[in-house]
Amino acid sequence: MTVREIVQAMIRKTGVPQIPDDRTCDHLMAGSWDTEVTGIVSTFMATVDVIKQAVTLGANLIITHEPTWFTGRDATDWLAGDAVYEQKKQLIDSTGMAIWRFHDHMHADHDDGIYRGFDLQTGWGKYRMPVLYDPGAPSFLQGKFDGCYEIPPTTLRDLCEELKQSVGLTRVRVIGDPDMPVSRVGLLPGGGSLGLGTEEMPMKLMRRRKLDVILCGDITEWTLPAYARDAAQLGLNKAIIVLGHERSEEPGMQWLHTWMKELVGDTPMWFADAKEPFLYL
Repeated sequence: MTVREIVQAMIRKTGVPQIPDDRTCDHLMAGSWDTEVTGIVSTFMATVDVIKQAVTLGANLIITHEPTWFTGRDATDWLAGDAVYEQKKQLIDSTGMAIWRFHDHMHADHDDGIYRGFDLQTGWGKYRMPVLYDPGAPSFLQGKFDGCYEIPPTTLRDLCEELKQSVGLTRVRVIGDPDMPVSRVGLLPGGGSLGLGTEEMPMKLMRRRKLDVILCGDITEWTLPAYARDAAQLGLNKAIIVLGHERSEEPGMQWLHTWMKELVGDTPMWFADAKEPFLYL
C-alpha cells in the first residue's frame, strides 16, 4: 500500500468527511504520497529520537498526532536558515521517511481516538458516563462522549498513583487536598483543558458533570487551576491533576495499531513513545 492509500483508508474509517487542506493540519509533513509503505510507526510527535527509532525498526511512514515543525499549523516559512529545522529535515530526507499528521480527523471521529486509547491504556472504558445532551454544552460535544468517568471511589492521592503507573509518569502536579474522595473524573487531554477557545469551558464542565477532579493536558494558571485552588481553599471537593499534553494524548497513538489493523493488513506497525518532554531536577 502507498502512503496515500493508507491515509485515505484511515480517513474513511473515521466516518468524517475529508477536511479541506486549508482547514486542517492533517497534512503530509515529509516524504511522498506515492511511497510504498514497508512499515508504520505511530507516535504522539515525530521527534528526532522517534525518527531514528522508526528507521531502526524498518518503518518508512510515521503517523504523528502533533506537529513536526514546532507550530500548530506546521508552517516552515519562518524556519529558513534555522539550524534545528535544517538538521531535522536533513535527517528525514536522508531516510526517505514519510510523515503524516493525524490530528483533526482523529478528534473529529465520533469515538475520538485519543479517548479510545486512554480507555484501553487505563481500563476506564467501562466507567464512561453516559452522553449528556445538554444545550449548555459546547456544540462540538453534543452527542459525543465528553471525557467524564465515574470510577470506583478512591482518593486524589491514590488516583495519582494509579495514573502514574498507567500513563507512565514519575510525578504529577496536583491542586487539591490529596486525601479528598474522588469518584467523578473528567479528562481534558492535550489542549482541551485550555478550553478549546472558551476559557470557561473546563469549569463549566466540572460544574455541569459534578466532577471531583479534572485530568489536564495543558494549563493556563489563571483559569482552571485558579478555580480548583479557590475551590480547595473554600473546602470544596474539587481538584485537578496535570498529566501534560504529551502524556495525556500518547495512549491514543499507542493503541492506534488496534484500530488500523484491518486497514493495513500484513504491513508491520509499531508504536514509538515520544516520551514526556521534561526532566525534573
